Amino acid sequence: MNTLNTFEDRQSLDQALAQTVSELLLNAVGAKGKASIAVSGGSTPKGFFAALSEFDLPWQDITITLADERWVNIDSDSSNTRLVFENLIQNKAVNAKFFHLKQGELLNEETLADLNLAADSSILPFDVVILGMGEDGHTASLFPCSDQIELCLADTTPSLIKVEPKTAPHQRISFSFNALKQSENVFLHIVGAGKKNVLDEALTSTNVYEMPIRAFLQSPAVNTQVFWAE
Repeated sequence: MNTLNTFEDRQSLDQALAQTVSELLLNAVGAKGKASIAVSGGSTPKGFFAALSEFDLPWQDITITLADERWVNIDSDSSNTRLVFENLIQNKAVNAKFFHLKQGELLNEETLADLNLAADSSILPFDVVILGMGEDGHTASLFPCSDQIELCLADTTPSLIKVEPKTAPHQRISFSFNALKQSENVFLHIVGAGKKNVLDEALTSTNVYEMPIRAFLQSPAVNTQVFWAE
């Protein structure tokens, strides 16, 4: 299921989302001594990252990671890890912990097994998940074009999986729907008329393999808060 929250402009959206997320993270740390958040890459979340980094939180008890990552070096322009360090792990958030998805040279079964063990034991389930959405309805690296799409959306899939999209560059490592849906606080952060059209299309059918974002928007087990501004 989903709820649409509409804002007059992107700055208002960024501030509102940052305020909401900061309260959730603070509550999580208060309840269990730690918190974890998975964020997404791209240009859309930069304003949100900057706003969130200014909140006075117990960042040393908060672990940030990515919903997915391209298997590239951290100094690459395509690295979402670099994006997070340059835009979120700044200002008051400079002491936040970061769980690296890209570790080592090869994305093989051994690497995935080690990363799954670490993620399952340290940061899952996430207290907060921030998703983005592509024009094809993919989210994280759950691509409808990939041969792994059924694995991506299955209920028994490991937390982290290797994905090779056919319509986008680079191997990807991604949290599966099975892992992301465990969070009680899932947000879809989108901006612009184009993404609103994609959202509207995603709500017209239940075929999750055609548009994987539907799994989050239409599953009765997931409460997705959509934050949108023109």
